[in-house]
Amino acid sequence: MKRTVIIADDSRFMRHWLKQQIEMSNYQIIAEASTGLEAVKKYVQYRPDIIILDIVMPESNGLDALKKIREIDKDANVIISSSLATHDNVTRALHYGAKDFIIKPHFNKLIQIMDNTLD
Repeated sequence: MKRTVIIADDSRFMRHWLKQQIEMSNYQIIAEASTGLEAVKKYVQYRPDIIILDIVMPESNGLDALKKIREIDKDANVIISSSLATHDNVTRALHYGAKDFIIKPHFNKLIQIMDNTLD
């Protein structure tokens, strides 16, 4: 059985590209979100194995969505994916409970990071 993933990114192109990469492995995308608020709602609805969150999104950014998701489910597997890999953003993401932080567009280890997150 494939592991389930939600992709939350305001860029339709990025969601499509990530979906193609992820579904070539042992994962299936069960939902997509384009805002932080939508990401939280989809997480509650689907309870995926992993959710990948961008930081810059409308209606609640990825870090706020991360905090809300972790309040709902302290065991949530959240990976932050952003080109805004400032020291502050990475530190805050990990402090809020993200399992990892991937700097866009360097996704060459994405599947390995997802596997390690669930193992």
